[in-house]
Amino acid sequence: MFKRMLAPIQAWVLLQGKCVGCGRSLSLAKKIEKPDNTQKVICACKRIYIFDKRKGRYHRAGFEEA
Repeated sequence: MFKRMLAPIQAWVLLQGKCVGCGRSLSLAKKIEKPDNTQKVICACKRIYIFDKRKGRYHRAGFEEA
């Protein structure tokens, strides 16, 4: 139940290009280029995101992506 309430808020924060943990802009975070047209983005709070250049969107990295 709690996750259902937080998921839309976290999705909205990611669409704004901000970290869901600390609220910092992900454009200022450390970026590592990947060969499949994506970037691995590591925020200052150590959360890991994947930026898809084709779609222009961020998503949280899974275990296999991190």
